[in-house]
Amino acid sequence: MTQAEEMFNKAAELIDAANSQDPNIVDGEPKELIYSKRMTDMLSRFIPDADDVAKLSVRGQHIQRWTSPRSDYPMNRKGYHLWRTRLYTFHADTTAKLLEEAGYDEAFVERVRAAIGKKNLKTNKDTQIIEDIAALTFLEHYMTAMYHNFPDYDEEKWIDIILRTWKKMSAEAQQFVLDGKITLPEALVPVILKAVEKGKS
Repeated sequence: MTQAEEMFNKAAELIDAANSQDPNIVDGEPKELIYSKRMTDMLSRFIPDADDVAKLSVRGQHIQRWTSPRSDYPMNRKGYHLWRTRLYTFHADTTAKLLEEAGYDEAFVERVRAAIGKKNLKTNKDTQIIEDIAALTFLEHYMTAMYHNFPDYDEEKWIDIILRTWKKMSAEAQQFVLDGKITLPEALVPVILKAVEKGKS
């Protein structure tokens, strides 16, 4: 085994161990560990030859998210954005420390930190990859639950939600969806297609 492989395996184990501490259990597994696995699976499908920066960035994107609950912030738009912004930094810094522990150099760690911290979306390739994978994972695995959690949302509200997600994605990720490479929630396919058409106008 090469040194690079050893460092990657150690970093992946450290991230998985941190996410395994999640007290929120879904289908018998810690919630954030499942999320990490889904992100990793989506990356392998979307970019089969992704580098280790991408692999570890998607693995650590939600690391220990349960330690900073949404309820700690005001339940309004400003509180939501503050929560999300602080989470970006928390996830980036937490993952960075584990990568340093695994032996990665400063340049590698800073690339991962920038990607997870959502720095320079649309111009930073690493950041765009993690944004694409998060959006694809949301569409395949989490949109249905959101749909059931907000039964009062009308079609226009859903089109707005989908459009905001769609516009953050690269053209390649959008085409990945249009080519049927992910499983979309059947009940929402019509509104997803409407949102995509609206986005073209």
